[in-house]
Amino acid sequence: MPSRLHAGKFYALPQAPQQFKQILMASGFDRYFQIAPCFRDEDARADRSPGEFYQLDMEMAFASQEDVFAVIEDVLPPIFAKYGKYKRASEAPFKRIAYLDALDTYGTDKPDLRIDLILTEATEMLKGCGFEPIDNAELIKAVVVHGFEGSRKVIDKITADAETVSGGKSYWVKCGDDGASLAGGVAKFLADKQEDIIEKLSLKPGDVVFISAGSKNQALKTGGVLIKTIGQSVPGHIDKEAYEFCWIVDFPMYEIGEESGELEFCHNPFSMPQGGLDSLKNEDPLKILAYQYDLVCNGVELSSGAVRNHDPEIMIEAFKLVGLGEEDVKAKFPAMYNAFCYGAPPHAGIAPGVDRMIMLIAGEESIREIIPFPMNKNAEDLMMGAPAAVEQKQLDDVHIAITGDDKD
Repeated sequence: MPSRLHAGKFYALPQAPQQFKQILMASGFDRYFQIAPCFRDEDARADRSPGEFYQLDMEMAFASQEDVFAVIEDVLPPIFAKYGKYKRASEAPFKRIAYLDALDTYGTDKPDLRIDLILTEATEMLKGCGFEPIDNAELIKAVVVHGFEGSRKVIDKITADAETVSGGKSYWVKCGDDGASLAGGVAKFLADKQEDIIEKLSLKPGDVVFISAGSKNQALKTGGVLIKTIGQSVPGHIDKEAYEFCWIVDFPMYEIGEESGELEFCHNPFSMPQGGLDSLKNEDPLKILAYQYDLVCNGVELSSGAVRNHDPEIMIEAFKLVGLGEEDVKAKFPAMYNAFCYGAPPHAGIAPGVDRMIMLIAGEESIREIIPFPMNKNAEDLMMGAPAAVEQKQLDDVHIAITGDDKD
């Protein structure tokens, strides 16, 4: 955001509230919360409106991950059960799922636990069948749908819808009426393996197996979309009258960026790595886990949080791994670094999204339904004509020059 009073300077992420609330913890406050308005220029989706949103932001000193979980589990279920469209909500303690386990079992780090379907490992079982997309796959996952009563048209729609969302093709096969053979889809390629498949997947007449295959990431992504698509379109596989909460824990501290190809923070750079300084110095960065957690409800990420890094030495080492030296850290985060040098209590926090909570409480599928004047998917307010061009004087006030023509 450009500054009017300071030519050529901008208010940016390093001045964000994340640092302010951590400094509050270091200064002697034992707890803090606020309903914080936020602005993030992100693409729209069903649970995210471009532009402004609100968070129930909270932080606690001398707190652990368990303390944060206890507070949330005490506050949210009664609110959802009392005011929500559905009158049943998970009771404490919520189910905890490690990040990598969530991907492996549900194909997503935002699992909808109302759906009774999971991903089953099928790589060894299906490889070598003679069907190229399966034989060349790095990973193969199966979604077994027992008692499937839909038509071939329903199956084709499920695979088509899943491909639209995930970008990956999926395949299928059905257990025959005799319970001893496979039919339809890619069954002809699995004839030599059908007995083994039926036994290992415990298939009964009429059961359908949906298959996702490809690179590890693509197979998991397609499998996760299949679970969601089947759960919503095939009767009997989702409990639509409940709020199912879970914690996703043990996020990786680092990942390789898709665009940069370099090591980047996976979640929150101010999080405490599991294993502390020793893990940063001696472990493979991609194997380091962090005390980071997400709260998920009905397949929607309600909140992210973390145990914060309160040690300047660990902070320096954590940023060093992504290419920021000690002087860079001191320059970018001077207030927080200096506060930590005087000694700071361990602290942890979380920030549930208010808009998403209201969306779920109201039983809506899209966040646009609970926002009075939502922008469209292109982040435009058509009623107000925003964003719009401004006059040169307005640009001069904030010391900005626009370069390029309309085509650019």
